[in-house]
Amino acid sequence: MPTFSGIDHIALTVTDLHVSLEFYERVLGVEADGAMSDGPFSRSVLPLPDGTHLGLTQHDSGSGEPFNPRTPGLDHVGFACPLRSELARWSEHLDSMGVEHSGIQDAEYGSALSFKDPDGNALEFFASL
Repeated sequence: MPTFSGIDHIALTVTDLHVSLEFYERVLGVEADGAMSDGPFSRSVLPLPDGTHLGLTQHDSGSGEPFNPRTPGLDHVGFACPLRSELARWSEHLDSMGVEHSGIQDAEYGSALSFKDPDGNALEFFASL
């Protein structure tokens, strides 16, 4: 069996690269590596603290339909937090940015703080038990 070490990057399709890039940089506190254009799309890549990357892609044409978690595809992106107490800090940060969120939700496998980006892509900060 071939091996792999984990996830290198996740790329999300967005409606307006500029708007989404500003949202992610402001909320996550990271800066994009720069924008690139490759054929019928433009993309920016955000480095995340663990060495993975979040790509944002704006295609020249698209449906313009907002994210729907009931359509096959990516359900959500979960950003790892080391402790549940860190979720409270993220909740305060999202509040200060004016970003609506779920509040901290506890389950038997961990705790989550869910929110959405400008296109409705589902995101969460998650602390495992």
